[in-house]
Amino acid sequence: MKTLKGKVTAITGAGSGIGRALAIRLAEEECHLAISDINEKNLKDTQQLIGKNMKVSAHIVDVSDREQMYRYASEVVEKHGRVDMVINNAGVVLADTVEDTTYDNFQWIMGINFWGVVYGTKAFLPYIKERPEGHIVNVSSINGITPMPYGCAYNATKFAIRGFTETLAQELRGTSVKASVVHPGGIKTNIARNARYYKHANPCNDKQEFIAVFENNAMTTADKAARIIISGIKKDKIRIIVGPDARLFDFMTRTFPASTLGFANYIVRKLAALKRS
Repeated sequence: MKTLKGKVTAITGAGSGIGRALAIRLAEEECHLAISDINEKNLKDTQQLIGKNMKVSAHIVDVSDREQMYRYASEVVEKHGRVDMVINNAGVVLADTVEDTTYDNFQWIMGINFWGVVYGTKAFLPYIKERPEGHIVNVSSINGITPMPYGCAYNATKFAIRGFTETLAQELRGTSVKASVVHPGGIKTNIARNARYYKHANPCNDKQEFIAVFENNAMTTADKAARIIISGIKKDKIRIIVGPDARLFDFMTRTFPASTLGFANYIVRKLAALKRS
């Protein structure tokens, strides 16, 4: 997008983390915002942090619910008169093995991480296509490029987002709408604290140790991540890599794909063992 000034942007998962940071930074870019989250208190806190210079509407939305997502899109247009961009950011983590992940947990994480992106894209796309310039931004993960052990369902959702969004970007060529997929590395947010974590996911960790390993090794703040994402949107990048760890794994996967899987497995096990010791 050539400019973000005056654009109306919808953001899911805006109650915390990258979503909150994006809302704050986009307001500084003079974007009008339609922020959503399933947690009403967190959403109100974000709204207060944004300030009152730009028009902001807040929407309580469960992204895994198709009807709620379509209602969200129509409410945004009703309140703001239009919508120029949607950032499908809401996501959760599930740590467990392939063997032990239950079907209920697969459905839970697919509903939020993948179907939330699909619903957000399809609900908002017809409105965005009416604009002279529009953008759809879907947040994946470096785990959508390099899978990590003990995250089978999470990895699957993030690979799915990547494939979905890069297909969308091809189909939108020649239109007024661009599509970007975002691949953050470790970001200093509460995502690990809110994860569903199971002991047999890694015998070296319990959940508190899992949180500590993640938070001690996350290399990028949410604010820095938001700045990188916004820069990528302005440049119409199809793939936006966020953080030095993400850039490293992206490079390694493209250059040494098989060896990188072994390296990723080693790193995860080594970090867990160091924490335990």
